[in-house]
Amino acid sequence: MQRVRRAYQTRAVGHTGTLDPFATGLLVALVGRATRLARFVEGQAKTYLAEARLGVATDTDDLTGTPVGAVQPVNVSEETVRHALNGFLGAGWQRPPAFSAKHVAGGRSYQLARRGEAVELASVAIEVLSAEVLEFAAGLVRFRVTVSPGTYVRAIARDLGDALGTGAHLTALRRERIGALDVVDAVALDQLGPATPLLPAEAVLPGLRRRELDGDEAAAIRHGRRIPDAGGSAEPVALMHGGALLAIGDAADGTIQPRVVLEGG
Repeated sequence: MQRVRRAYQTRAVGHTGTLDPFATGLLVALVGRATRLARFVEGQAKTYLAEARLGVATDTDDLTGTPVGAVQPVNVSEETVRHALNGFLGAGWQRPPAFSAKHVAGGRSYQLARRGEAVELASVAIEVLSAEVLEFAAGLVRFRVTVSPGTYVRAIARDLGDALGTGAHLTALRRERIGALDVVDAVALDQLGPATPLLPAEAVLPGLRRRELDGDEAAAIRHGRRIPDAGGSAEPVALMHGGALLAIGDAADGTIQPRVVLEGG
């Protein structure tokens, strides 16, 4: 984030979810008033390319941790691995890793875990939207998953190992997509500079219905007032004025109430 702040000479920069230190891939940075859209971006599905090693579990569920228990033989077929990974598809529950940023007893879970204290985190509801084994050889599984917000891919690796009876930990992770944003379109950090163009704010919210406002409607939205709406369904709406995103509103009962306004009155 410091690199982005220096490039655009502003402190108003936010992100929509960091990556583990060993991971690579897409990080969405929001600049200026677009930081107000973070909650909407964070709520979108994410796609990851991952690699897990079977046979060894670790206390962090990834390659940065200490092995837990004995090394297990990996006598499973690729078809068995595919079947086990497919078992995670759909809605379900996941126990977050002990070494995570979850709040526990006024602190973070990883802080307690690093002190050697036992951490038992409650399972959380997640959804695995897609899962595909790309390669399996010599105990290494390369796979791609698309998951709901709050899903830990290293916990998927851990649970895959449990399902196979071999143990497992994550050895590589790359975030490829957040919603409609793809890492192939991203700017590398070493290429970031003041001349790097910013995407329009609405680019991070491609799935929302758009409503173009006239002058009076735009003035009402800027001042936090409702406007009439004939859209019908209850849903978030991208409110546009002059071709730019002015606000995100909640449509219900024939009106739109502004929730997040990017321009003040």
